Amino acid sequence: MQLHGFFRSSAAYRVRIALNLKGIGVEHIPVHLRKGEQRAEDHLQRNPMGLVPVLQDGHHTISQSLAIIEYLEDVKPQPALLPGSPADRAWVRSLALSIACDIHPLNNLRVLNYLGDALSADAAARERWYQHWVALGFEGVERSLARDPRVGRYCFGDQPGLADVCLVPQVYNAERFNCDLSAYPTIGRIVSEARQLPAFQDALPERQADAE
Repeated sequence: MQLHGFFRSSAAYRVRIALNLKGIGVEHIPVHLRKGEQRAEDHLQRNPMGLVPVLQDGHHTISQSLAIIEYLEDVKPQPALLPGSPADRAWVRSLALSIACDIHPLNNLRVLNYLGDALSADAAARERWYQHWVALGFEGVERSLARDPRVGRYCFGDQPGLADVCLVPQVYNAERFNCDLSAYPTIGRIVSEARQLPAFQDALPERQADAE
């Protein structure tokens, strides 16, 4: 397998964690987002959206981080990243999608670049934008986690899974943008637990070969 990604991409970060949790080795191929390598023709052949990550497994090419993780879950079911019952699986997916679809897209690099380049938002305004959408999203995630009896050491029970794989990179990014996370104690506790695991530590952006 080959994983095309960027060290600071939170979507690629998710996939790295999932690969580590499942013990799947891949060849990491960097795609430098700030240099525009995602818009090069060879990458657009892999992913016409011009985004990372992209997983190549033999003749199969898969984009979108959650689709990649679901593929990994199918090809190597153990250790499982999703619980057994349909209702529990749907709940974990809802947490993951809240992060990957409701919070992250508003704050990714191309959105922040557009705010600056096209709308003349300065660095302070872009940071306020980022903080606003993180706060709005994390408020809902925190409420979901704080009140649900299925939450244990991690988002679901005492084994890390899909929701944790999405949550940890989003918190990492929020910290980079100086977000105040004090209002989300359940998120903070879960992320602190996850960060003690080698699978999460080895996926850190600063530990990647293309880190700057």
